[in-house]
Amino acid sequence: MESSSSSSTAPALCLLVVLLVLALVPSGGDARPPPLRLAGGARHMAFDEGYTQIFGEGNLALLRDGRRVHLSLDESTGAGFASQDLFLHGFFSAAIKLPADYAAGVVVAFYLSNGDTYEKTHDELDFEFLGNVRGREWRVQTNVYGNGSTAAGREERYDLPFDPTDGFHHYSILWTRHRIIFYVDETPIREVVRMAAMGPAFPSKPMSLYATIWDGSAWATLGGRYRVNYKYAPFVAEFGDLVLHGCAIDPVDHSATASCGGDAGYEEAAAMPTAQRAAMAAFRRGHMSYSYCHDRRRYPVALSECALPGAAASASRLFGPDGMKYDGRHRRPRRSRDASS
Repeated sequence: MESSSSSSTAPALCLLVVLLVLALVPSGGDARPPPLRLAGGARHMAFDEGYTQIFGEGNLALLRDGRRVHLSLDESTGAGFASQDLFLHGFFSAAIKLPADYAAGVVVAFYLSNGDTYEKTHDELDFEFLGNVRGREWRVQTNVYGNGSTAAGREERYDLPFDPTDGFHHYSILWTRHRIIFYVDETPIREVVRMAAMGPAFPSKPMSLYATIWDGSAWATLGGRYRVNYKYAPFVAEFGDLVLHGCAIDPVDHSATASCGGDAGYEEAAAMPTAQRAAMAAFRRGHMSYSYCHDRRRYPVALSECALPGAAASASRLFGPDGMKYDGRHRRPRRSRDASS
């Protein structure tokens, strides 16, 4: 009797072990869902496991056995690296520490793009850090392009509620067939849901992951008012906890690799519980400084996804016609005596 029980239990135990091993084995082309705690649970890669330098020879340095990357900007050049593979959907993350001291005009970017492959119909998902002036918050901008829709950029900007030069913070992008979510330190800050009216403006072609630092003096800090001052160079951005967790695509024929089994797992991870959705709403309410959905100078007719039901419509009163949020530096214009009467 005991012998029979042992023999029937052994296959079940073996199956359990196999499932546990499969759950723990990471792969750049693995289509399994990311862990529940996305940035904290995904496997961190060394640089040589999934990335390559794309420009700035001498301005990219690898530390800690390739698990920490320094990109620097000086008067000669910036620097950048990219993933070795293209990906169709997945979870992409890095811990980033931004340049300290005066960094006006310096742009640090962490983004997905296929501009090298689709020159006029490219897709893109951006985190862009827009430099800073002492005493002001660092601002981060997110953007979404699909099918070369650069004339209809979907920018949002946020004042970071911490000093991103003091230590590392995680910035992550979850991209699925039906939605895109941007995260800062595990908190979702933006969700883009695919709508029929968006058509090809929703990114849907394989993309590579990029990280760069460069001179954006013409526009980055307060519209170009403050430019890069190379007296403070080199400006160094540090990257760690690198994560590529997606469906790898063959760069030649753009077919999915054998390990891709669809992105149902990513869709499951993108289904935000109530607490996460509340955290996202709080972040946006407290820290968003610009929204394309409120920019009536650029878009007299709002883009299709910018319908503002209920509370969102009420919140729109906090934004000016240029899409900037009213605050201590951007005041709501007073009505004239005639207008008020």
